[in-house]
Amino acid sequence: MKKEFVVGVTGASGAIYAKRLLEVLCRDARVHLIVSDVARKIAFHEGVSFEGLDATYHGNDKLFASIASGSHRYDGMVVIPCSSKTLAAIANGYADNLITRTADVCLKEHRTCILVTREMPLSRIYLKNMLAAEGAGATIMPASPGFYNRPEKIDDLVDMVVARVLDHLGVEHTLGQRWSGYDA
Repeated sequence: MKKEFVVGVTGASGAIYAKRLLEVLCRDARVHLIVSDVARKIAFHEGVSFEGLDATYHGNDKLFASIASGSHRYDGMVVIPCSSKTLAAIANGYADNLITRTADVCLKEHRTCILVTREMPLSRIYLKNMLAAEGAGATIMPASPGFYNRPEKIDDLVDMVVARVLDHLGVEHTLGQRWSGYDA
């Protein structure tokens, strides 16, 4: 049976992370995609399109979508990138759109919920919201790639972040090299 995931894309820079995650997930999993209006505008500005993916598209205003209910079973959710506004809503249970409602359901059902934050610097409010979301069961995963694999292009940096997300979803992949240590 195919795994099933929800991917929410919100209004922070970094649509390239979402696009790459979707390219990998849509190969072998059933994917529900929600893109906020602001995310769509930022993605367009960044030259990223979410059209043509093998995903079920949902409008962010469609609160009656099946994924907004705890009775709809799926394996996990990723909000990538996760804006500070969306983080605040999820951390405080303010479920006023499909992305925040689905994340709320994901947390209450104790499913994997990954928030790939992208903002910097981090204000005290942002840090508190990160802690609150983590305390509610979310995994906070800042889009902060490592450099031990000696990236040569932006795609290498993107793949490192997406690989960590896939690891936490339990999805096998071949993105990037894993750290193998070294003898000093």
